[in-house]
Amino acid sequence: MRSKSGFAPYLALITAVFQIVLSQGASYGQRAFRAPLDPWAYALLLVGPLMIALHRRYPVPTAVVTFVATFLYIGGGYPYGGVFIAPVVMLFQLVGRGRRPAAWILAGMSLAAFIAYAWMTRQPQRGLFHDLAVSSFILLTMAAAELARIARERRAQQQRAAEEESRRQASEERLVMAQELHDVLAHNISLIHVQASTALHLIDDHPEQARTALATIKAASKEVLGEMRSVLDVLREGAPRSPTAGLDRLDELIGRSGLEVELERTGSRPLPTSVERAAYRIVQESLTNAARHAPGSAVTVRLDYGEHELAIRVSDTGATGPAVLSGSGSGNGIPGMRERAAALGGSLVAGPAGTGFQVEALLPLPEETTP
Repeated sequence: MRSKSGFAPYLALITAVFQIVLSQGASYGQRAFRAPLDPWAYALLLVGPLMIALHRRYPVPTAVVTFVATFLYIGGGYPYGGVFIAPVVMLFQLVGRGRRPAAWILAGMSLAAFIAYAWMTRQPQRGLFHDLAVSSFILLTMAAAELARIARERRAQQQRAAEEESRRQASEERLVMAQELHDVLAHNISLIHVQASTALHLIDDHPEQARTALATIKAASKEVLGEMRSVLDVLREGAPRSPTAGLDRLDELIGRSGLEVELERTGSRPLPTSVERAAYRIVQESLTNAARHAPGSAVTVRLDYGEHELAIRVSDTGATGPAVLSGSGSGNGIPGMRERAAALGGSLVAGPAGTGFQVEALLPLPEETTP
């Protein structure tokens, strides 16, 4: 897009053409009572356009020179008309660039000078109507300049608001990506650690079971790389704007968890992407906690698809062996799950249940629409 400074020469050229052409027409129509155009008149007509070309660098001095040239032109007895274009342009530019006091002072001086000139030189058009016409023209010009300024400032404010909203959305997306990365890494690295410890424990006495643990490590490492790539792809132009984890991948998640998991579903219905993603991550984090703190336990994952909410319950029966990672972890698992549920207007409760542990979440759902 062309800059404002690059447009100034074109505006100056347009102003020069219109001032000269309109002044020549005015000279023909006012030849009975105004002096014909001569080289001095043409020189004065070109001063204003020249000042417009230099206005951005010297706003007030160029405006003053333009009005002085206009006064000299009118005082020389040359025709009215086109000579007023450059002063009008100058007033608009002064107001638009924040030099409003200078613009109003020049407008007031012009009003006084034109009215005084008409009476002092006994112009035939002098009188109350002439004074009101000059006053109206200058006031309308200033009003239009102020309205243009207000419209420009409003557009700039709207643009700033849009940019701020864009930055806010980008920040929220970065927070979502950070949370996704935390959940992906926490789950898969914990799983890899548990399975590696199991493999080391079994490799001498039960090599076939160790082979199974190593296969799980291989699958988990491949999964974490794939999910990290999926999350980081949102940074690329044209990539999906949300991670793809959903409840359709629960069987895969359970299969590589290394736990004895029973999945129960009550009902079924399409879910919003945000609910799908939150439900998947809650189940994932719950399985991660079970693998960390309750190895060997039986885990039950239950999903109840209600009319107004999705109920998630993940419970385990308690550890049957030492917790491999009981002293590890960031401690952000349960708070992170609560944040996901709360972000959707839901709730999450986690705590001991009998000999084990239970996580229960309620995620609100929109009403189903019937065709």
